[in-house]
Amino acid sequence: MALDKPYADIPGTIIFDADQARKGYNLNQFSMSLMKAGNRDRFKADERAYLDEWPMTKEQKQAVLDRDYNEMMALGGNIYFLAKIFSTDGLSFQFAAATMTGMTQEEYAQMMLDGGRSIEGNRFVGESGNG
Repeated sequence: MALDKPYADIPGTIIFDADQARKGYNLNQFSMSLMKAGNRDRFKADERAYLDEWPMTKEQKQAVLDRDYNEMMALGGNIYFLAKIFSTDGLSFQFAAATMTGMTQEEYAQMMLDGGRSIEGNRFVGESGNG
């Protein structure tokens, strides 16, 4: 039986809950495998072959190949596990977060220095009389 999820309608937000954890289990296990140098080397040598060792969906594998972190999160990825992928690529958390927002790393850094993103447009349906 599915639980009521009042948080499911927050625009632009994916909540990592039990359903997401189940959906992304293999994606997240793959990501965590990259903590070992030998696995990182194997992945970098032939990404497709390494991914094919994991029972992920084709959509999850394609999102990894595309480095589409928003899609990986929609498919059950947890950002803290996915960090192992962009770390393997030699990228910072700030760089990855910037790509997820459609900003350059410099724009993202400045936004954070300026106090973060605006709350406008980031409310849930029903808040402020909008539903």
